[in-house]
Amino acid sequence: MNLITKNILLDGNDVEQKREEILEYFLKTYELFEKGFEVFKNEKVFYNQATPLRQPMIFYFGHTAIFYINKLILAKHITKRVNESFEKMFAVGVDEMSWDDLNQDNYTWPKLNELKEYREDVKKVVVKFIENVKFTLPITDTSPMWAILMGCEHERIHIETSSVLHRQLDIKHIKKDSFFKECKTYKTKEVKNKMIEVKGRTITLGVLKDDNPYYGWDNESGIYEAFDRDFKASKYLVSNAEYLEFVKDGGYSTDEYWDTEGLAWKKESKATHPTFWIKDKKNYKYRTITNIVKLPLSYPVDVNHLEASAFCKWKSKKEKSTFILPSEAMWYMIKEDAKIKEDTKANINLEQYSSSCPVNKFKHGEFCDVIGNVWQWTSTRFDKYEGFKTDPLYADFSTPTFDTKHYVIKGGSFISTGNETTHFSRYAFRRHFFQHAGFRYVQL
Repeated sequence: MNLITKNILLDGNDVEQKREEILEYFLKTYELFEKGFEVFKNEKVFYNQATPLRQPMIFYFGHTAIFYINKLILAKHITKRVNESFEKMFAVGVDEMSWDDLNQDNYTWPKLNELKEYREDVKKVVVKFIENVKFTLPITDTSPMWAILMGCEHERIHIETSSVLHRQLDIKHIKKDSFFKECKTYKTKEVKNKMIEVKGRTITLGVLKDDNPYYGWDNESGIYEAFDRDFKASKYLVSNAEYLEFVKDGGYSTDEYWDTEGLAWKKESKATHPTFWIKDKKNYKYRTITNIVKLPLSYPVDVNHLEASAFCKWKSKKEKSTFILPSEAMWYMIKEDAKIKEDTKANINLEQYSSSCPVNKFKHGEFCDVIGNVWQWTSTRFDKYEGFKTDPLYADFSTPTFDTKHYVIKGGSFISTGNETTHFSRYAFRRHFFQHAGFRYVQL
């Protein structure tokens, strides 16, 4: 079964055709998520934690299934639970903070075969619902199909976030080359970055809910106008080679490049290089989801917001100029200049690879990788647009992130699918959080 999909349009002329589209989208979403867990060598891996601040992998395997049932019940489309105990146990995730409930004594995880049976039971319930529910077009947030699309997009978020955790597990637990096709173009010449001029202008962010042709999260709705002056932006995402200069120049040991939060994270994590680099005597190797290889210098570096910000301070001092992470508005300006469309070819949606690839492979106007390859950190604190309204079916999706501690990432990665591939999508993570995320810089 080909699991690569395109987004579902909310409008159409034929209800039954739309029903078939949604059914196929759900089944592919469900199977793609499960395929991500086939990289584990055995069942024991499901009970491992990738990091001390995340739940064991068994939690995430159950979490996306219970979401469908909980939302259908909340929306009063169904009344019968599949397994009430599971639908409580797997309901609430964590935000990678020390105060999250990660005490494993508080959990009695089920056997894997029990959870697999549960997922099959949920699939039958959802399929039956899709096949029989009455709905009209266009699909809106009052439609019974809205809960199904929400469940699919939620699961697609976890396809990506779970893959990050799989990438953080000890490689001994992972089957080599077991998830689609990774890029194997390792021996490429170092890509020298250059700056591209972007003219300042007023730009409109967001979208009116009725104007979004696809399912969108509530934080995408609304309008925000921003003005940014002229600036220069790096043609390429920062590569492993470019970031290696920062590492070799004592970037992690020089405290002046790190703000207070960065210093605290660096002290606690004892980080001396990016998390997906592996020190190998005097050199580095590189971790993909399923392999360890020689550090591919032309691939984009994967870092958190704290590391990206420290790099910009280092580069600013080194070149006696001002380099910063782009704002969310700047990303939109770069996207406009690159003339990005929904069908622009990029390393996204698993259509090319199940890993990053060289930063100069996919050209977008004068830039490369405006979308795809890795997510791009911005300097913008996550907040609502004017006209934002909480989706009552998922009231705690966005509002907890309007706390000035979460930052916007844009552009998507190689494994971003569904809503994550749309230009309106905006996701929020804390600065210490790891995603398949890197950055480009701007010069003021």
